[in-house]
Amino acid sequence: MTARLNQMLYVLVAVLVALLFTSLVLVLAGASPVAAYWYILKGSLGSWTKITDVMVAWVPLLLATAGLLVTFAAGLWNIGIEGQIVLGGIFTTWVLRLLQDSTMTPALIIILAIAAGAIGGALWSALAGLLKVYGGVNEIFGGLGLDFVAVALTLWLIFGPWKRPGIGSMSGTEPFPEKLWLPTLGHTRLSLWALLIGLVSAAVVYFLLSGTYFGLKLKAVGKNPRAAHLLGIPTTRYMMSAFLLSGLFAGLAGAVQVTAVYHRLIPAISSGYGWLGLMVSMLINFQPLWAAPVTFFFALLNIGSIQLPIMLKLDSSLSGVLQGALVLSFLLVGGARQRHLARRQVEEASHE
Repeated sequence: MTARLNQMLYVLVAVLVALLFTSLVLVLAGASPVAAYWYILKGSLGSWTKITDVMVAWVPLLLATAGLLVTFAAGLWNIGIEGQIVLGGIFTTWVLRLLQDSTMTPALIIILAIAAGAIGGALWSALAGLLKVYGGVNEIFGGLGLDFVAVALTLWLIFGPWKRPGIGSMSGTEPFPEKLWLPTLGHTRLSLWALLIGLVSAAVVYFLLSGTYFGLKLKAVGKNPRAAHLLGIPTTRYMMSAFLLSGLFAGLAGAVQVTAVYHRLIPAISSGYGWLGLMVSMLINFQPLWAAPVTFFFALLNIGSIQLPIMLKLDSSLSGVLQGALVLSFLLVGGARQRHLARRQVEEASHE
């Protein structure tokens, strides 16, 4: 009971620090913090349409975070998550373009396209894994390099082989026929199928990391690869499996972006969800149980912050500042809490 109260107190202090910091930033920007928070809330939960917009942003963020939790469990920093989302979008677009004029049913084409997106993300992630495991290249540097290659590949396709008839445009490739879109709920942009993909993926990762021998061994590799190897765990195989699974979920995020949101390939198909997923993963201390609610909160903040430049004439980048401040506050308070606990343990040991 005491431990639970301490945890609640820690969360409360972290939220208060985040609010104080962001309020200071807003004041320096010449805006009222109360008005800013009100517009964020109204812009995300003020109507059914806005709520569905939050859920549209929630799905790819949840998928990216779910994938990252797998690599973090194995002690790996999958910085290449952005590129894996992009490759998922590219592979999905490729299959849709290839099959859109075929005699296959639209539902089967969409299923194949989404599966191709998952495979594309997994293959791109496997490259980072191969560089790490067999090439000795740190996954951070390998992942960043592959991110840049993925973006360059997207631009080449949009302005080259897949450019719109007669013109290459930053708006992306030619939109696909409506029959190849994931069905949406009423007149909203929300696809219940995309939502199901996100929720099932999060549940799979939670079960995988919390209730299987695979997850237990993966965490052992993450804690101490050398000790895990001495205990007979094939560390190389588990690291590569972590990369493949993480890329698969990232690829699904890219596939959802193409089939349910933009209905074409655009230059910014990842929408920064990979980077945001990294922040969320650190914020929840890599605990799968918290992935869904915390990613929903960040999706809410992401959509609600759109109102800041419209209503308060603030720069649109302030949304990222607010999100970063929240994560930083939790990390700072968490670090202070760990130091306090360690000091108390030392004091108790000395008294004994």
